[in-house]
Amino acid sequence: MKSLTPERKAKLESVLNHRQPDLGILMEHINDPHNISACLRSCDAVGIQDIHIIQDDPEKRLSRFTGKRSSSSANKWLTLHYHEETSAAINVMRNKYNKIYTTHLGSESISIYDIDFTENVAIVFGNERYGVSEEALNLCDANIVIPQVGMIQSLNISVACAITVYEAFRQRTVAGLYKHSRLDKSEYKKMMLMWTENKFHKKIKNKELK
Repeated sequence: MKSLTPERKAKLESVLNHRQPDLGILMEHINDPHNISACLRSCDAVGIQDIHIIQDDPEKRLSRFTGKRSSSSANKWLTLHYHEETSAAINVMRNKYNKIYTTHLGSESISIYDIDFTENVAIVFGNERYGVSEEALNLCDANIVIPQVGMIQSLNISVACAITVYEAFRQRTVAGLYKHSRLDKSEYKKMMLMWTENKFHKKIKNKELK
């Protein structure tokens, strides 16, 4: 481990102590890299570590989400899991999350304010134009929606992500889930080492979570 100033070490420890290993998201074929970057920043801000991304073009993966302009962005502090297909992504996530919700406006959709985000859950956000796929709707446990009273019943993907994960943050704060570290010791140590060695950004493809 590289030498750290006391201030930097304290910052890294604080961030790791607030990570939520039982809360994750899946982005399904998001086209705009700015939307993805914005979602990553929101996830980092509330302590979400594992981000699953369905992107069937390997050449576009890192090039779309990273670069010189994003060197100070959230992606280098997050674990990005890449998948080529929706079914494969959800099958992998089933090994870690007890419930997986899609964000979708439908007659049976449940308000995000009626969902218990203190449980072991993951949230699926869909394509900017078409939303989540029918495949995702069929494979997930329920659809959730952000209540709205305006004429246009839709929000930008990055806005929807921020609102949803901050509701999860609110619930988890009330439940005291940020008061102590929730990572196991081996994962904590591994992540600290990766962060201090600047080797944390990983490409993970269709592997089971441990």
